[in-house]
Amino acid sequence: MPRPDLPANDERPLASPPINAERLLQLITDEYDTLPRQLKRIASYMSQQSDRIMVDRISDIARECEVHPSAIVRFSQRFGFSGFSEMQALFRTAYTHKASPVQNYQQRIRSMIANQSQPASDGDLARECIDATRSGIERLGRELDDVAFEKAVDLIVNADNIYVIGVRRSFAVADYLVYNLQHTHKRIHLVSGLGGSYREQMRSVRSGDLVIAISFTPYAKETQHCLRYARQQQANTLILTDSHLSPLARNANSLLLVNEGSALAFRSLSATLCLCQALFVAVAYRLELNVEEIHEQAGFDD
Repeated sequence: MPRPDLPANDERPLASPPINAERLLQLITDEYDTLPRQLKRIASYMSQQSDRIMVDRISDIARECEVHPSAIVRFSQRFGFSGFSEMQALFRTAYTHKASPVQNYQQRIRSMIANQSQPASDGDLARECIDATRSGIERLGRELDDVAFEKAVDLIVNADNIYVIGVRRSFAVADYLVYNLQHTHKRIHLVSGLGGSYREQMRSVRSGDLVIAISFTPYAKETQHCLRYARQQQANTLILTDSHLSPLARNANSLLLVNEGSALAFRSLSATLCLCQALFVAVAYRLELNVEEIHEQAGFDD
């Protein structure tokens, strides 16, 4: 019988903290399923916003995760730290030399809007949005996984049938990627779900086909459904998402992570679109496509 003064097995702290931020993030991914619900929220934030932890206050993280600050302390202790400050120091050591001038853009825009004595101009707000977009692209450049990217290109090059799904804000990205891939000689399918027909549009997926799924928190259920079906059919999967903890990430043949900058609740799509463009450029190079022919296709003029 367990002693009442000991924590449950899934909350026992590590004997010693990880030696660096990279190891901590890997441990968070490995142990995510064992964490209580509140700590899972914090884990997701840590995974997606690792470059902000060095400047975030404990109250900022608690607000973003919708938990009490004491939960942040408990999370830190769960991974062997004495408290939040010790865990934050790990990220400061890792990211201080990588910090960009716009890294703390969200705090800036909140302060700007809250400062009623000095109203923000439309131009100021526009520049904050531009800075948020720039921060996402800069992070993509720093954190792009070359091995995963090469695997993604391999999957596209070797597939004859490619299905692409993105729901709501991700739909624009899916449509853009489909437009690019249609310049190859492959059979490209946009899973639009028009009329609620996700199941019908996925029905022709077979083993050896490639399903590309694009989804970010809170992770569209329609996309998750299509991905489950693809795996049942033993199709290959290429996932574009924002965290190793994403429900789409499990069993992906290739996983590409991208975290967009955002101004308040409005997230940019620029980094994700840039990643899709980079994918197509790499595919076009591998397939030796004639780029001039792509841009000089015959029109529909009578």
